[in-house]
Amino acid sequence: MTPMTTEAAKATASAGSAKRALVGRLSWGLADQAASSMSNFVVGISVARSLGVTAFGVFSLAWVTYGVVLNVSRGLATDPLVVRFSGVPEASWRGAVARSTGTALGVGAVLGAVCLLVGLGLGGRVGPAFACLGVMLPGLLLQDAWRFSFFSAGAGRKAFVNDLVWGVALVPAMVVAARVGSVAAFVLAWGASGAAAAAYGCLQSGIRPRMTGARGWLREQRDLGYRYLVENVSLSGASQLRAYGLGAIAGVGAVGAVRGAELLLGPFLAVLMGLSLVTVPEAARVLRQAPHRLGSFCLLLGGGQAVAALLWGGALLPVPNRLGELVLGDVWQSASQLIVPLTLGVAGAGLGTGAAAGLRALGAARRSLRCQLFASACYVGGGLGGAAVAGTAGSAWGVAAATVSSSAVWWLQLRSALREHNQNPIPEVRTS
Repeated sequence: MTPMTTEAAKATASAGSAKRALVGRLSWGLADQAASSMSNFVVGISVARSLGVTAFGVFSLAWVTYGVVLNVSRGLATDPLVVRFSGVPEASWRGAVARSTGTALGVGAVLGAVCLLVGLGLGGRVGPAFACLGVMLPGLLLQDAWRFSFFSAGAGRKAFVNDLVWGVALVPAMVVAARVGSVAAFVLAWGASGAAAAAYGCLQSGIRPRMTGARGWLREQRDLGYRYLVENVSLSGASQLRAYGLGAIAGVGAVGAVRGAELLLGPFLAVLMGLSLVTVPEAARVLRQAPHRLGSFCLLLGGGQAVAALLWGGALLPVPNRLGELVLGDVWQSASQLIVPLTLGVAGAGLGTGAAAGLRALGAARRSLRCQLFASACYVGGGLGGAAVAGTAGSAWGVAAATVSSSAVWWLQLRSALREHNQNPIPEVRTS
C-alpha cells in the first residue's frame, strides 16, 4: 500500500468516525428530549383530563411564565456556556459549569421569590399556581442547566439519564396531585420531581454549583449573555403576552385550547427541542473543523425539521374524535381545530431554527437578537391581531403567518453573517 493510499484510508476512517460521533450525539439529544417531553406530556394530559379546559388554561399560564424564566436562565447561564465551552479541555469545562449552574440557581432563587410574591398577591384561581411555581423554580432551572452542561461536553447520555430520573419521580407525584385535584398540586408535583433530578445532576457531574461565581460569570460573558437574555426573553415573553392577551380577548379556555393543540404536536416538538440541545454545539464544531460547510449544515437541519413538522401535522388530521377525546378529554374539540395553523407555524419555526443555530455558533449575537426581536413582535402582533379578528383560530393563523415570515429574516441574517465570517473569522470558543 502506498503512503498516499494509506493517508486516504486514514482520512476516510476519520470522516466515518466523525459522522458516527455526530449521529451518536444527535441520537442522545433526541432521546433526552423524548424523555423530557414525555414528562411534560404526562403532566399536560393529567391536568387536562383531571381538571378540565379552564383549569388547564390556568396551568398553561403558569407554564408559559416558567418558559420566560427558563429563557432568562439560559440566556445568562447556559447559552454562553454552550457557545464558548463546547469541546474544551475538561478542567476548563468543569470550572465554567460550576459558575454557569450557580448562575442558573441564582436566577431561579431571585425570580422564584418574585413569582411567589406575585402569586400570593393575586389569589383566586391563578395565584396559588404562581406561588407554587415560584417555590419550584430554583430546582427546575438547575435541572435544565445540567442538561445543557452535559451536551456542551458531548455527554448526552448523562442528560438523558437525568431526564429519565425526573420522569420516574414524576409518576408517584402525579398520583398524589390527581388525588388533591388542584392546579397548584400539579405544579408542585411537577416541580418537586424536577428538583430531584437537579440534585441527581450534582452527583452525575461531581460538580457543585457556585452561586458565588455568578457575578464573575455574568461579567465575563456579558458580550453574549445579555444579548442572549434579551433574545430569549423576547421569545418566551412574546408567548406569554400572546397567552395573556388571548385569555383577555377570547377567555382562559382559548389558552387551554392552544396548549392542547401543542400537546398534539408534542412528539414532533420533542424532536425539534431535542435537536436544539445539540445543534449549537454541533454547529460550533462544524465551524471550527469545516467552516465552509456551516451553511449547508444549517440548511439541512432547518429543512429537515420543516418537512418533518408537515408530515406529523398531516398524520394528525385523520385522527377520529373518539381517540382524540380519549387523550385530551373536553379539550380535544377546540384543540383539533387548530392543528393546521399550528403545524404550519411549527414548520416555519423549524426552518428558522437551522439559521438560528448557525448565528449562535458564529457568536453573531447582535444579528440573532435583531432576528428574534422581529420574530417576537410579529408573533405577538399576529397572535393578538388574529384573536381580535377571528378568536382562537384567528390567533393560530396569525402566529403561523408571523413564524413563516420571520424564518426568512433568520436566513437572510445568517447569509450576511457567513459572508462577514469568511472575510474576518473570529473564534468564539474559549478554554479559560
